[in-house]
Amino acid sequence: MELYPINFKLAGRRCAVVGGGAVAERKVMALIAAGAEVSVFSPALTPGLSSLAEARRLTWVPSAYAPGDLHSFFLVFCATDQADTNRQAAAEARASGALVNIADAPELSDFYVPAHIAHGDLLITVSTGGGSPALARRLKEDIAARYGPEYGYYLALIAKLRPEMKDRLATAKEREKFWRETIDQEALHLLKSGKFSEAEERIRHAACCTGPKS
Repeated sequence: MELYPINFKLAGRRCAVVGGGAVAERKVMALIAAGAEVSVFSPALTPGLSSLAEARRLTWVPSAYAPGDLHSFFLVFCATDQADTNRQAAAEARASGALVNIADAPELSDFYVPAHIAHGDLLITVSTGGGSPALARRLKEDIAARYGPEYGYYLALIAKLRPEMKDRLATAKEREKFWRETIDQEALHLLKSGKFSEAEERIRHAACCTGPKS
């Protein structure tokens, strides 16, 4: 089945995680990083989840999932070690309009969570459609070795300079040519070495050479 790739904006969205183990913790950490409002349903939590609950970074419901718990959520992750519980929770959540991910049954899930590399606003994802998480992790490692933090720094820098370049360069064609040519190894090397001001100056110099808006 062909999947539709999409990145969700979860800030302020209500998301639920059923389960309090290591798998649940990974789901929770990613949701919190995305700004979601997270509720965890589990009689026990990992130390990491307990710390988040104590810091009020999530809402902990200290009991096992029960029918009626999963209403008004946008995403629901079913991550207990009991297959029947995961499926029952998923059925209720889906009936309430939520999108569901079942940790032990990807084939029954509405979506998969891809392996990913994040450097600031740069997000690179790898998905095998739930077919081989091990392969996804391997590909993630290969990509991470190729695209390091300097690419995130570069993205932040061009986001900072974009309004200035839009004013300086008259047409969309000029701007497209400029940004394509600016992504060179020298600028990335400067950023990788922590020479942020030199990298910014290099990009500004390139813009000056390209010419002002006529």
